[in-house]
Amino acid sequence: MLESTPEEKETVTEYFISQAPDLEITFLQKVYSESVIGHRHDVWDIHTNVDRWWVITNPTNLYSQEQFPNMDIAVTFHMGLCLRIPQTQKQRRSSRRVRPFGEVLVNCERVQTALGQAQHISDYQAIGMRCRELLLEFIYAAQESQEWGGATDLKRADFRAWTEIICDTIRSGSGQKDRRRLIKSLLNESWTFTNWLTHSKSATWHDAEAALSTVGHALSLSISLVIRHNRSVPDVCPSCGSRNLYPEEGRHTGDLDVVWERPHCDDCDWTGVELPVDIEPLDDEEIAGLITRESLVESDDKCSIQTVPVRNLRMPDQS
Repeated sequence: MLESTPEEKETVTEYFISQAPDLEITFLQKVYSESVIGHRHDVWDIHTNVDRWWVITNPTNLYSQEQFPNMDIAVTFHMGLCLRIPQTQKQRRSSRRVRPFGEVLVNCERVQTALGQAQHISDYQAIGMRCRELLLEFIYAAQESQEWGGATDLKRADFRAWTEIICDTIRSGSGQKDRRRLIKSLLNESWTFTNWLTHSKSATWHDAEAALSTVGHALSLSISLVIRHNRSVPDVCPSCGSRNLYPEEGRHTGDLDVVWERPHCDDCDWTGVELPVDIEPLDDEEIAGLITRESLVESDDKCSIQTVPVRNLRMPDQS
């Protein structure tokens, strides 16, 4: 159990109660903490009188352990760009952030379940094959997420070549050499190991566990990298050099169904290029929430809103 302050516990407890008022907390503890792009995310394990939940912070969100039995998968799903959104929409919006890679994450969770049931060499080999497929699924999703220069002649399943293209595009230049090498090494070594495991006659459960853990780590970093690249998010603010960059979502009044996103600097208010990231029709209640009415008339009886169609105009002297 990680150390936590009474204030942290109180904050998490209040959040959970606000989201699940019908449940009673019987036990909670901070079990994991990770810093991504300078932002810390704490993971809390919460037991209730009915079931168990993960609460992950910054932004704070709630995940059922029935849907996310593996903490690493929950953390991976939570990661990406943090969203500035109303509390009630966090779950839906966080899903959209990783939607191009959603199937990869779902299948990763399925492999984790299979690993817990693996008992024979053939099972361990199958884990290796499925991990290899996860890496290919990531490459396919990356291919579909945008156009990559210099990739016109590449075969769709040429994993190593696509790894080179993606990493060289996102982490180009001599100043990015070490970052570029890290991602390439993780992906390529994961590919090599999973291919070996698929055909190994001496495979063990620990080999299968190592394969899935390594692939999961490589995918987590790579998916986050591609998402930030697709959203045109710089590593630092080009205006002030700050690293406190967060995504900002909004809708244009001309077409409320299209969700736009742009990076925003908390320190100097710099904003990047806004890009359409999804088509998500609003319901009537959400549209109403976007409308603000102001009036210089203080008394309600001096102002009215028509509730029925006005079909005919009448002059003031007409009864």
